[in-house]
Amino acid sequence: MILPVVAGILLNGRGGYLLAQRPPGKIMAGFWEFPGGKVEAGETLRQALDRELEEELGIRVNCATPWMSRQFDYPHARVVVSFFRVLAWSGTPQACEFQKLSWFDPEEALPEGFALLPANLPLIRALSLPPVYGLTRAHELGEEPMLAVIDDACRRGLRLLQVREKFWSAVQIACFVQKIRQRTQPWPLRILVNGDPELAQRTGADGVHLPARLLEILKGRPDLPWVGASCHSRTELEQAQGLGVDFAVLGPVCPTQTHPAAHPLGWPEFTALRHESPLPVYALGGLTGLALNQAIQQGAQGIAVMRGLEDWAEEKIPSHLCGQESV
Repeated sequence: MILPVVAGILLNGRGGYLLAQRPPGKIMAGFWEFPGGKVEAGETLRQALDRELEEELGIRVNCATPWMSRQFDYPHARVVVSFFRVLAWSGTPQACEFQKLSWFDPEEALPEGFALLPANLPLIRALSLPPVYGLTRAHELGEEPMLAVIDDACRRGLRLLQVREKFWSAVQIACFVQKIRQRTQPWPLRILVNGDPELAQRTGADGVHLPARLLEILKGRPDLPWVGASCHSRTELEQAQGLGVDFAVLGPVCPTQTHPAAHPLGWPEFTALRHESPLPVYALGGLTGLALNQAIQQGAQGIAVMRGLEDWAEEKIPSHLCGQESV
């Protein structure tokens, strides 16, 4: 039996997320989870989410966007959980079912021995991923202008960057990574190197970003803290999932200067593929910072930008994308 379930990830203005402990008398009592519950007959997923959060927390959902769906096998049922990011709500969350509630920081590890439902565990790591993934193009702009763009973007919230200099030598890339590190010390910027796990390790980067051509070749996940992957199809998303990557970039969504002959997916196809994948997925291709809100509404983790990084650096992330209570 497949049991459809919804879960809401409440995000406050400080980036924290809310967990609830299942009360005595419920299946798997004592375990912590994102609030939610079963989808009743005749309900849409969003209707079920609104009802469950009102019953459990006493709030009214004002803004929620689909995020990921994951399937899990429990002793009592096979559960398909549709997770929503709840960005705005009315009221203050209360323990309406006498459950414990607590806010957590995605950048901090859960306490040792913390009993989290297995279906929720992969979401904790994904919550620390930011809404914008920057890509470098120093081979076009020049090294110093690119560093200036990165500086500006970090001041405005950039926290994840891919060094994507495919025409550079390993020595050039290693030196560039070190320069980025030195200039961005005030900010918690994660740096991924494109294409080469060994080079990423040697440079002291936080991870590697795998091009699609490597997804079929690699036999396992590179031994690095963070691994992303470029995907253009359902097959590549499945390969990325099989390798155990942390997130995927899917595109191109719109026409791009870099690959003018590539057929753009468009938002409908992007949304359909994103919905089928249990990975956090960034939208890529012909996007600027102005597309961030649209991408979030389509269930994306956010957007990956290269030429749009300068445009995005002119705008702060809209506050509701970081989570905000509304009363």
